Amino acid sequence: MDLVGNWKLVSAVGATADGEISKPWGDHPVGFITYTEDGRMWGLISSSGRKRLSGDWASAPAEERAEAFTSSFAYTGRYTMHGDHVVHFVEAATIENMVNTELVRFFTFEDSRLVLRTPPISYRGVQLTFEIVWERLPQETPVR
Repeated sequence: MDLVGNWKLVSAVGATADGEISKPWGDHPVGFITYTEDGRMWGLISSSGRKRLSGDWASAPAEERAEAFTSSFAYTGRYTMHGDHVVHFVEAATIENMVNTELVRFFTFEDSRLVLRTPPISYRGVQLTFEIVWERLPQETPVR
C-alpha cells in the first residue's frame, strides 16, 4: 500500500509509557490527511461538536477563539519516506512552534487503514505516544 492519497480520521489516541490513555480531540475526532505524489502533505484534526464563534475569527471573544484554537490542529509541508517512517517537514501550522521542524511518524498499513505513531511528544506537560488511525478515501472525480 502507498501513503499517496486522501485519508479520513478514524481515531486519535495518546498513551503514556504507563499506558494511561488521553484523547485530546475527544471520542469522535474529525480530520483528514493528504499525501501527494510530488512530496507534499497536509493534515487537520479537530474535536467533533465544536462550538461556532459568535463573531468572525478575529472579532469573537478571546475565550471563544482560545477554545477553537485548542480543539483543532493542522499543518502542511513536504514529506519524505524512510523505511517504516515518514518525516513531515512543517512549513505552516496552527502552532507556530512547529514551523521549520521535522515530525517523524512511524507508519503501518492495516487493511485499508493507515496507522501513524508518533515518538513521545509533550501534551499538557506529559509525554504521550499518539496512535492516529486513518482510512483511505475513495478517489473522487473533481467537480468542475
